Amino acid sequence: MPLYDITYEPHAKTTRVPEGTSLFSGAHWIGLPIESSCGGRGTCGKCKVKIEGEAEVTDADHRELQQSEIDEGWRLSCKQLVSRDTVCFVPELMRKPKAATMGLHRMVVLEPNVVRVNLKLDEPTIEVPRDDMERLREALHTEGYGLDPDDVETLRMVPPRIADRTEVVAIMCGEHLIDIEPTDAPDLAYGVAIDLGTTTVVATVMDLGTGMAVGVASGLNRQAQFGGDVISRIAHSMKGAGELEELRSTGVATVQTILDEAIAEAGVDHDHVYEIVLVGNSTMLHLLMGIDAKQIAVSPFSPVWREALDLRAADVGLRIHPRGRLAFLPALGAYVGADIVAGLVATGIAREPRCRLFIDVGTNGEIALGTGERTVATAAPAGPAFEGAQLKCGMRAADGAIEQVILGETIELKVIGDIEPVGLCGSGLIDAVAQLRLAGLLNAGGRMLSREAAEAAGHPLADHIINVEDALAFRLHGDIYLSQRDIRELQFAKAAVATGIRSLMEEADVKAEDLEEVLLAGSFGSYINPESAVIIGVVPSVNIDRIVAAGNAAGEGAKMTLLSFRERQIANELPTRVEYLELSAVPGFNDNFVTATMFPELEDIPFVAERMKHRTG
Repeated sequence: MPLYDITYEPHAKTTRVPEGTSLFSGAHWIGLPIESSCGGRGTCGKCKVKIEGEAEVTDADHRELQQSEIDEGWRLSCKQLVSRDTVCFVPELMRKPKAATMGLHRMVVLEPNVVRVNLKLDEPTIEVPRDDMERLREALHTEGYGLDPDDVETLRMVPPRIADRTEVVAIMCGEHLIDIEPTDAPDLAYGVAIDLGTTTVVATVMDLGTGMAVGVASGLNRQAQFGGDVISRIAHSMKGAGELEELRSTGVATVQTILDEAIAEAGVDHDHVYEIVLVGNSTMLHLLMGIDAKQIAVSPFSPVWREALDLRAADVGLRIHPRGRLAFLPALGAYVGADIVAGLVATGIAREPRCRLFIDVGTNGEIALGTGERTVATAAPAGPAFEGAQLKCGMRAADGAIEQVILGETIELKVIGDIEPVGLCGSGLIDAVAQLRLAGLLNAGGRMLSREAAEAAGHPLADHIINVEDALAFRLHGDIYLSQRDIRELQFAKAAVATGIRSLMEEADVKAEDLEEVLLAGSFGSYINPESAVIIGVVPSVNIDRIVAAGNAAGEGAKMTLLSFRERQIANELPTRVEYLELSAVPGFNDNFVTATMFPELEDIPFVAERMKHRTG
């Protein structure tokens, strides 16, 4: 697809966009807000810019602009689609917009999809007997909003709400009319951002007027009883219609329970919650709606849909305002879903000039690499090892889980909850293996040193090497140990992610030294020790200060797109900006995977080699 430059004056900002991008959207990519109240739908007439040279005149231009303005080159930026290099003049904002810092230190203009609009309604007369919908539509248009009456309930709601009134407040979600209130009704509007994870669900209630989080709740996804990963759940759904319904109803009940808890903590009424932005991987969204997801599990890995969806929350079974909306962000591919799109919004990858690598480490490792010029993404089937599953003494990151390991003359452990350890979680696993490598008790092939060899070398931790079921293991505490099989599981998991990263770097012609930042996302990514991640080879060998914990980037992106229609539009356009790479189609993937199961040689890791040099020196 051809790319063209847009230059916005007098700001002297230039961005390169694909053909067909609107001038309004192009400005969002570089953080330049253009005046608008309708969200770029061409109904408010406020987003006008003056274009140098010839420019097509659209129906919206004729409707919203004066002919003299059109003759001078003014056009609505939301309707001007780029087909050449373009220079345009952007007027100063008529008001200073509210903004908040969210995501990874990103400024977000607070312009939610949900708005409360004060309307003055013309009264019908015998001479001009306007119908109720006409009166409402004309009043909304005066304020710059369109109206899409998409169901009979709208027609039922309107007459009693505007009867004998000439002034009302319309609550709009995009072009959907949610409610009509009297002018003295409380000025309240809330939305909820939900991150529907395979393991954990998080809901955050946001005050749409202030941009503040007012209630948060989280809990385990109860669908886990049908399988700990997406493939297991798809397999369960394929047993029959009853099993698919079982997954749907369980998913809806999980989300509603956590949604209710967050709303209760916020102390607000469900009827004042007007929109949900829900993100998750494609399988989770399919199963939430009771849609057959088997196509995701088999080649060519095609989901039922990938585009953004705007639905009634009640139609999915979620209870907020009876006419409240539910928005799904788009997916990039079957295994790079709306949660990763939200993460890219939160981190700004694909919008900034810096070369950055984004990794959401989990059962399915999603990876994106790029800059504002080009971004590529993929998914790597890492398996459950990173989440502590299938380890002999593994557990999820909960109280009692060993999350950090340091080996020296003795063993130092950090345990979640500061209680007696009961198992080993994913971050503890990565630490333990990295420490065994540094201690000389594990070779690059992943083979543990025998107890006899460790004793012969006079290693202080030799007595922690034990035999379990005729295989070597390393005892961490009491009955908790790391087995040779556990190490193999980690090798396969990290090899999948490392090979995915290598494939993207080769595709984009990027080397490790080119990476200005490596972002580890997700709750698990927040707890990984960056040094350990480099030592085991799950991330490229870069300076440690370039590795950053991005936290729950998916949840942050969901909040950003809830609070700003501009960020929502960016999310919806990401599939046209980000290239999806299917690893199964990459030549040499299997060979690269086998190579990546090896741990890096310690002398090839700069910060480790430097420490070794100082010790020997």
